[in-house]
Amino acid sequence: MHSFLRFHRPTILFLCIVAVASAAAPKPENLADFQSEAARFNAVLSLPVYPVTVDEAKAQTENAIGAADTALAALAAQDLGKLTFASTFADYDAIVARVSDVYLVLSAVAESSTDKALRDSANELTVKLQEWNVGLDYRDGVYRVLKAFADTRPALDREQQRVVDEQMRTYRRAGLSLPAAQRGEAEKLRKELAGLTTEFAVNINEARAPLDFTAEELVGVPQSFLDSPGVRQPDGRYRVMANITWHAQAIGENADHPDVRRRVLTARSRLARETNTEVLTKLVILRADIAHLLGYANWADYQIEVRMAKNGATAVKFEEDLVTGLQPKFDEEMETLRRVKAAQTGQADARLEMSDIPYYTNKLKKEKYAVDAEKLRVYFPYQATLEGMFAIYQKIFSLKFTAVTPPYVWAPGVQLYVVQDATTRAPMGAFYLDMFPREGKFNHFACFGLKAGGVMPDGKYDLPVAALLCNFPAPSADKPSLLKHADVETLFHEFGHVMHGMLSRSRFAIQGGFNVPLDFVEAPSQMLENWAWDKSVLDTFAADYRDPAKKIPAELIDSLVAARQATEGYTTRRQLAIGLLDLGLHTLSPEEARKADVVKLTNDITARVSIAPPPDTFWAGYIGHLAGYDAGYYGYLWAKVMAIDMASVFKQAPGGFLDEQVGRRLRDEVYAVGHTRDVDISVEKFLGRPRSMAPFLDYVGIGRDPAAAKR
Repeated sequence: MHSFLRFHRPTILFLCIVAVASAAAPKPENLADFQSEAARFNAVLSLPVYPVTVDEAKAQTENAIGAADTALAALAAQDLGKLTFASTFADYDAIVARVSDVYLVLSAVAESSTDKALRDSANELTVKLQEWNVGLDYRDGVYRVLKAFADTRPALDREQQRVVDEQMRTYRRAGLSLPAAQRGEAEKLRKELAGLTTEFAVNINEARAPLDFTAEELVGVPQSFLDSPGVRQPDGRYRVMANITWHAQAIGENADHPDVRRRVLTARSRLARETNTEVLTKLVILRADIAHLLGYANWADYQIEVRMAKNGATAVKFEEDLVTGLQPKFDEEMETLRRVKAAQTGQADARLEMSDIPYYTNKLKKEKYAVDAEKLRVYFPYQATLEGMFAIYQKIFSLKFTAVTPPYVWAPGVQLYVVQDATTRAPMGAFYLDMFPREGKFNHFACFGLKAGGVMPDGKYDLPVAALLCNFPAPSADKPSLLKHADVETLFHEFGHVMHGMLSRSRFAIQGGFNVPLDFVEAPSQMLENWAWDKSVLDTFAADYRDPAKKIPAELIDSLVAARQATEGYTTRRQLAIGLLDLGLHTLSPEEARKADVVKLTNDITARVSIAPPPDTFWAGYIGHLAGYDAGYYGYLWAKVMAIDMASVFKQAPGGFLDEQVGRRLRDEVYAVGHTRDVDISVEKFLGRPRSMAPFLDYVGIGRDPAAAKR
């Protein structure tokens, strides 16, 4: 079954106000020229239709479903004695891919349109499309034809056989071997799940938490924050939106008053609590019921069966082993921060609260490592950083990006680029950039696939299209958008997803770049985060926007790395807390799920693995990954271990992180092949050796000896 996914960072980030790029962008070229060029290479570069009215969105959905239903009926009506791969599995892949593309577009519409009515309608339509997608598994006529062809055991090539095997596995996982009544129940429950999942995500997107403070209360907070659009209020106070991540970060890292930090964190940890406590409770029960009906012990086992980890127990062990391995480093880091607090407050027995961690971490970085995140912003003006990243990716992947005039934009400032192979000039795909916040927009950082690539029935290759929806700090009247170093890391990560989509060259959409196991899909982009920590890379674009001759000093980059590693124990344990609460919710049997208190489970796991959240809060209600990445959050760290290993190949290459030969190998062995083979094979072909944990252990600062992780 085609999966409907989007890819985003593991932290939850939020929106603010309308803004557009402040620096001059490249003058766009003509899209039609690239479409003609694509035709020379037997490819099609067409953009998906972005509906601008509710009626258009509804018509697009109805037309897609209607056309697919007609095509599926024809597929099911074939003579069983004359079946071919092209008339069965290949045809099925193409039919479903077109509906999937409409779902992908409407998912982006729901998160990016400036029209709330259209966003609401798009959310409703995505539920309808998800329900249609679930129903695919229960079309007896289609199943009969596909199974009949599979049962002949035809001679197929590797990619064709993989399509057959995985589709038949999908039927098994959908319960096609169950009696008719149970099959019907499974279909009904899975459709109900689609609706609840969307409801959970919508509640997150609509949650707001404004808090007003006086200037005295905000002592320590950077003036750049106080001067940001929308912060200063007519009454002279300053409005902090706890649902906007960079607002919450500015307070958490800088506000000297502990009560102010506490209030903002508490408000943030209560976002969507009133609506999503009930929704998540229902989701946990429903998922457990579906898993049990389909013959699995729990939802984690069901979800993870098709991933690298294979089952919930393996994922839990992976996470718990890291918890244990990081315990000494975590304890050391917490004691260091506690001493910083004790020194500042004069209380020798000072205890750390969750709201203390960002503040004293920031203080530690400034005092011990001379790293001031706010002052580093001057080196990362948005436009120069974007163009610098483009230059790096074009170099290592042998590509060319060109800005083109888009036939439509869904908001001011949205840009469109075409990707070409640098040598042949063959178009590879296109991507949109929607990079600044506005009201109603998706409140995180993500790559949204808008159209999958694949070979069409006429033999032409339909090129992929993607969009980045981000929320970088907005420019002000007298300053360009200035990024934090963490924003630069995020940009390299998210654009890595764009590359994954653009460079995939599988024949079948179901094997395209993003359709790899969920516990691997982040690895190719997580790997590229490492570029933001390398002096030779940063020197290609990072410079003080007031004096471009000034580069980041080498000793400051060394301090950045040291400061990151000095707090990596907490950062990783925070990730583990989310992963283990996700697995804790989804390794429950139906009976256990009905008795579970999702609030208590969340807060207990958080306190055990990381640090106790504020009283009377429920931060899981605001973790968007629980709607779409459910039983999958562990995959961020699972993938990161591989990502750091993969990055070490560049680090050791003659050209370092700019080595073109290694970049080409990454493009060919990982991005291009997508899911046409097991990702274990792709990773080891790129590495040129078996996978290793050693680079990750170095990264977190617990030594090369894996046994050290358990001492």
